[in-house]
Amino acid sequence: MATKKSNNKEVKKENKLISFFKGAKSELKKVSWPTKKELVNYTVVVLVVVALMTVLIWGLDFMFKGLLGIFV
Repeated sequence: MATKKSNNKEVKKENKLISFFKGAKSELKKVSWPTKKELVNYTVVVLVVVALMTVLIWGLDFMFKGLLGIFV
């Protein structure tokens, strides 16, 4: 009896796993994937924004470090 229950649970887990992957596959077919040109443009925008934010944070850090040096 115990083996039938554990076997039944394993089958249910497998069915859920298979169902999950089938659902994920069908949802990925609905995705509107970007073109190569759009992907390149988005990548450039992200890299530029990251570079600008890096410079901004570095500048603020440098400024606060200088101000803190004056007071301490």
